[in-house]
Amino acid sequence: MRPNRYLVVPAFALAMSVLLAACGGKDRPADGTAAGDDPQALPTPAGAGSGGVTGMPSAPGPGQVGAPVEGSTASPLFDENGNPIPGSDAGTPATGIDGTLPPPEAGTETGAPPLAVEPTAEDAVAVVRDYYAAINGGNYARAHALWSDGGNASGQNAQQFANGFAETAGVSVEVLAPGRVDAGAGQRYVEVPIAITATQRDGSQRKYVGAYTLRRSVVDGATDEQRAWRIGSADIREVKQ
Repeated sequence: MRPNRYLVVPAFALAMSVLLAACGGKDRPADGTAAGDDPQALPTPAGAGSGGVTGMPSAPGPGQVGAPVEGSTASPLFDENGNPIPGSDAGTPATGIDGTLPPPEAGTETGAPPLAVEPTAEDAVAVVRDYYAAINGGNYARAHALWSDGGNASGQNAQQFANGFAETAGVSVEVLAPGRVDAGAGQRYVEVPIAITATQRDGSQRKYVGAYTLRRSVVDGATDEQRAWRIGSADIREVKQ
C-alpha cells in the first residue's frame, strides 16, 4: 500500500514543534528570567548588610572628609615653658575685617587716660592735717588758701588770717575719724572732728574742740581746685580749764 503524502507532512511538523518546546523549557526558567540572571546567585561581599554591594561603608569614618577648609592653619606651637615659638600663630592679636588691629582700651598706655579717682573722706582728713602743718610752719598764705573759695570762706583776707596767729607759738592737733560724705546740690560735704592745743608765746596753752566741714564741687565744668576738698566752715570752741 502506498503512503498518503498528505498524512506524512503534518506528522513531521508536529514532531518538530514538540522537540523545540522541550529545548526551550530547559534553557529559560518558568518566570521568564534568563539563565544565570538570578540575583541570589551573586556572591555577597564581606560586611554586606551594613553597606552597598561594593563593600564600602555607607557613612564616613572619623576625621576630616574631603578637602581641607580654606584658610585653616595648624595649631600654634609652644616650648617647654609654655612660651610661643617664633613663627607660630600663638600670641598674634586678632585683627578686624580690614586687617587692622582693634583700638586699645581706655586706661592703657596707648589708650585714653583713665577716669579721675573721686576724693574720699580720708583725703579730707589729709587737708586738715596739711592746714595745721602750714600754720606750724608759718606758711599762713598756704593755710588760708585751703579754705574754700580761694580763702574767702574763712571770712578773712590773707593778711587778716596771718595776723590771727601773731601770739601763737605752735599748734598741736588730733584729727579724729571723719563722718560720712553727704551729697548736696552739686557738692559733697564731710565733717572732720578735731582737738587742738595751742601754745602761746608766753608759754600758756589753750585747748579747743570742734569740727571742720569740708566741701567740694561735683558739677560739670568744675576745675581741679573746685573738685578738691577745701574747708567750708568751722565750729570750734575753747575748752575751759
